[in-house]
Amino acid sequence: MRSSRRAFLGGLSAAAVAAPPVARSQKKYDDGASDSEIRIGHTCPYSGPASAYGVNGKAVVAFFDMINDTGGINGRKVKLISLDDGYSPPKTVELIRQLVEQEKVLCTHNTLGTATNTAIHKYMNQKKVPHLYLATGASKWGDYKHFPWTMGYQPDYHTEGTIYARHILATVKEPRIGVLMQNDDYGKDYWEGFKDGLGKDARRLVVKHVTYEINEPTVDSQIIQLKAADANVFFNIATPKFAAQAMRKVADLGWKPVQYVNNVSASVGTVMKPAGFDNVQGVLTAAYVMDPTDSTWEKHEDMAAFRAFMTKYHPTAHIADLGNVSGYTASFLMAETLRRCGDDLTRANVMQQATGFRKFRIPMILPGITVSTGPTDYYPLQAMQLQRFKGQSWELFGDILSAENA
Repeated sequence: MRSSRRAFLGGLSAAAVAAPPVARSQKKYDDGASDSEIRIGHTCPYSGPASAYGVNGKAVVAFFDMINDTGGINGRKVKLISLDDGYSPPKTVELIRQLVEQEKVLCTHNTLGTATNTAIHKYMNQKKVPHLYLATGASKWGDYKHFPWTMGYQPDYHTEGTIYARHILATVKEPRIGVLMQNDDYGKDYWEGFKDGLGKDARRLVVKHVTYEINEPTVDSQIIQLKAADANVFFNIATPKFAAQAMRKVADLGWKPVQYVNNVSASVGTVMKPAGFDNVQGVLTAAYVMDPTDSTWEKHEDMAAFRAFMTKYHPTAHIADLGNVSGYTASFLMAETLRRCGDDLTRANVMQQATGFRKFRIPMILPGITVSTGPTDYYPLQAMQLQRFKGQSWELFGDILSAENA
């Protein structure tokens, strides 16, 4: 499966490629589509241990409110049905069955979580319902051979883990690495990519590897173990609540490792601020979207449009919550996919359009990173840029990276 990845080609134009004209032919509809409406489904943990991710779902809902206020898609309103699965895979299965069999959605969009999406992976493909732009970076979402109805969205965890490992090897003298990992498919994907990036010396370089379960109250004991192992590098593979706890505990212990936190927990509002800005100075991560707290983008037209969207459609949200940007960008791609379907709103055509992007630029994605997909390329975004936390925001540095050029 990994052989199908494309290498990121540096220097690509960040400008959007002009969208092809929408063909006007005989109307064709599957469940969830009509002359007036397109129904799509979404699940997200608005409650439970990963409820910090609820901000993603709320941004998705707000985005399609904006779409409907501006005429919908090809004259059709989008009915987005967003349900709370509490980050519980059995609940996700129940709700997805409801969306597919009762609500009869055309497709699902941006369902959140690795374990939760794993629970519905086979079902969606057996039903041949497009399972698109998942809010999880597990590398398995690109397995077009076995799961042709599922496609991820963000750069995958394996690639991101590889980028961190290679940066450590290039910048840290005699690294002794401690790893905290959520004990599920999400954590393991990062871990495998990280080990691949370290290469043959991975076992020697990682002096301590500890895990936690999503229902644990804290990860304090795990951080104590990592410090006791005399690690001088800390790789934090944790969801927002636990990532913040971990960085705060590192500071409480007076431990001073070089710290890397995975991108899914890089939000200033939901992670870095709760961890304490004084405690997270110099922490490293990789990014693929513009951060509203980064002054670099203050006058950029994408940021102006995003802030206007937030003010009108999502005014109660905190602008520093990066989940807002994630939901906004993924939904932009979903809306464009549906627009390209024209009047052929069949599930097969939805997948055909999803696999037909070429150097397409999404607003709020970092300049130099574009979307390209194909029948054998189910990885829409495959590049990132490193950034370091300074003051109360992130600062980007270095080049655009993929697993191939990290």
